[in-house]
Amino acid sequence: MWQVMPPLLRVEHLRVGHLNVAHPAAQALLSDIHFTVGSGECLAIVGPNGSGKSTLLRALLHDAPPAGGCVWLDDQPLAQLSRAQRARRIALMSQHDAPCLTLTVEEYVSLGCLPHTDTLSLSAQQAVVEPVLDETGLLPLRQRRLAVLSGGERQRAFLARALAQRPDVLLLDEPTNHLDPLGRAALLALVRQRGIAVVAVLHDLSLVEPFADRVLVLCQGRQVCWDVPSRALASDCLYPVFGIRSFTVPHPQTGLPFRLFDVPAGASAFTTRGSL
Repeated sequence: MWQVMPPLLRVEHLRVGHLNVAHPAAQALLSDIHFTVGSGECLAIVGPNGSGKSTLLRALLHDAPPAGGCVWLDDQPLAQLSRAQRARRIALMSQHDAPCLTLTVEEYVSLGCLPHTDTLSLSAQQAVVEPVLDETGLLPLRQRRLAVLSGGERQRAFLARALAQRPDVLLLDEPTNHLDPLGRAALLALVRQRGIAVVAVLHDLSLVEPFADRVLVLCQGRQVCWDVPSRALASDCLYPVFGIRSFTVPHPQTGLPFRLFDVPAGASAFTTRGSL
């Protein structure tokens, strides 16, 4: 008999208010967000700029404590875990990471082991860092300082540090920035292969379907859709949010369905979409 396993990460009716205490009655940044992510499952978060994607990641780290609802990790409220306990379970690859640029790649990636220093010897930490450097293609650059890396190389270093943290849940905030098309596909394939729960904010919709098991669509701080990619990326979901339509055609080489996105002529990314 199959045993139904509880999700690793569960979000229920999450509400995050403005962090400016001078305006307690201001509109919520996020309202009534709910989804689950299982171990080995990849969730993509998409939405226009300012829709609350990065705020949601902060809430999953408990950096933006909820004004309502709850985030659960292994059926335990995240708020009940200490900062150290959360750091051992959840890692973030942030678009806003500002490391000391005089560090070498190896020194920076080794910082991911800090939450485990009470249980990992220096040799054990090295045994964690070495394979991660290899997986991310940074082994030849291990002694190079972050200051001289290209944008794509630095992005891979950010991922390597997060992987060295050995998390159960990996949060990615626009992880494919500064990467060429091959690098984007390789990065997302690598995190899928880890077999951990992954929550990724993605701006490039063409990357979502090959990567994600489920997609969470946000607009103006509200949840529009949480579904499998084939339904979440359909026109009836995308158009009210992004003002674009999608359709599938057979791939010319494989014959498999291939999704295309149609941006109407004259469409402006700076036009605010209507309330949902």
